[in-house]
Amino acid sequence: MTTSTDLLEDAFTRIRDTVRRAAGGLSDDDLAFRVDPAANSIAWLVWHLTRVQDDHIADVAGTEQVWTRDGWQQRFGLPFDADATGYGQSPEQVGQVKDVSAELLVDYHEAVYSSTVTYLRSLGEVDLARVVDESWNPPVTLAVRLVSVINDDLQHAGQASFVRGIVSRR
Repeated sequence: MTTSTDLLEDAFTRIRDTVRRAAGGLSDDDLAFRVDPAANSIAWLVWHLTRVQDDHIADVAGTEQVWTRDGWQQRFGLPFDADATGYGQSPEQVGQVKDVSAELLVDYHEAVYSSTVTYLRSLGEVDLARVVDESWNPPVTLAVRLVSVINDDLQHAGQASFVRGIVSRR
C-alpha cells in the first residue's frame, strides 16, 4: 500500500535524479554559464533549490540545516550569510555562485535528499495535517509546505536541465 509519505519521497527522489542529470559531469565554467547577464546558472539553480529544500525541511523537522550542521557552507565558500537560500538575490549575487564543482553541488543535494527522506520516513498520515505556518489564510499544513518545496524544486531542476541543453549545444 502506497502512503502519502511514499508519494512525497518519490517526488523528492525525482528531484534528486533531475539534479544529477542537470549538473553531473559539467565543468565549473559550464555550471556558471548564464544565457544572459540576468539569467540563472545551473550552479545557482541547483544550489538554490537545494538550499530551499534544506531550509524548509529543517524548519518543519525542527533540526539544524545540513548546510551549517555538516560544513557545506564552508565547502562552498560563498559570500552569503549562512541563512541565505538565494531567494530574492540580484543577478550580481547569482553570478557569485561560481567555481563550485558538479561533485560539490550533487553531493550537497544528496546530503539534503538523505536528510529529507529520513524525515519523511518518520512521519505518519496524521503528521501531514499539522499546521506549520499560521501567517497564511488558510494556515499552511506540513503536507502543503512539502508540496510547495517539491513544486519549487522541480521548477528549478527543470530550468537547470534546460540550461544544460543550451550548454551542451554551444
